[in-house]
Order: sequence, then C-alpha cells, then structure tokens
Amino acid sequence: MENRFIVPQFIDAENKIWGPITIRQFIIVMVGGLFIFLAYKLSDFSLFLLQAFLTVVLTIVFAFYKVNGAPFHLFALNFIETLKKPNVRVWRKEYIKIEVFKSKDEGAAAEEVLPRKKMVSSKKLSELSLIIDTGGAYKGEGDANKENNLRI
Repeated sequence: MENRFIVPQFIDAENKIWGPITIRQFIIVMVGGLFIFLAYKLSDFSLFLLQAFLTVVLTIVFAFYKVNGAPFHLFALNFIETLKKPNVRVWRKEYIKIEVFKSKDEGAAAEEVLPRKKMVSSKKLSELSLIIDTGGAYKGEGDANKENNLRI
C-alpha cells in the first residue's frame, strides 16, 4: 500500500471561534473594549465619548477591514515600512569594465576592455522556455529533427 499523506488545505483561513468571528478579531475587540473601559475610569464624560468613538473606529478597522484580502494591520505595517524606506531600486544594465594590467616593463597604462555578450534570438528563448515548461518532454526543433532522421 502506498504511503499517503494528508495535505492541509486552506492554511491561510483563520479559525472561527464564534460565528464569523476569528480568534484575531476577538482579541482585537477585547483589547479595544479594555481601552474603552480604561478611558471611562480615567477621564471625564465628554473626553470619554471622544476617546470611545476613536477607539471603536480603530478597533473595527483593525479587526474587520481588509485591504486586498489581507488584514488591515498587515497593510498598516507595510505602509509604515514603505514610509521608512521609500527608495525604489531600479536595475540598470551596464557593461562591466575590465581592466587589463600590464607588467611594469610594458608601462603603467591600463586598457579598458568591454566584453561583448552574445545576444540570443527571441525564437531561441521561446523554444528554451517551452522545453522548461514541458519538463523536457519537448526536446526542441533541432533535436526533434535529428530524432526523426534517425528513425527513417
């Protein structure tokens, strides 16, 4: 009998504890309720109303709002990280300069040599990608023609 393994599916789905509420959402709501309770105990009523309103809005946003299918707290963390490091890194293809050093007898001057890269045609690139995509089942036109000539 073959060894069969159970592969977990839906690993990105959070566990539900009560109705549609997940553990993460429940904890966020409980922390928001704790902040509201502390605001009620430590401030006067008008300040409490303002603090409670802001806390409820932030709690609902962090617990239930999703941006592109991801929880809001991940979006907020990525946004803050982007603000800290706004640099966009762009790769600019340049030739590498190779210096050829001469011996002391020949002089101290060094020549710069730029190596030339052999360009691959788009037909060859598409053929190579087809070979890779098929896992080697497709051998390429040159190899297929050689095999056909051997079979005849």
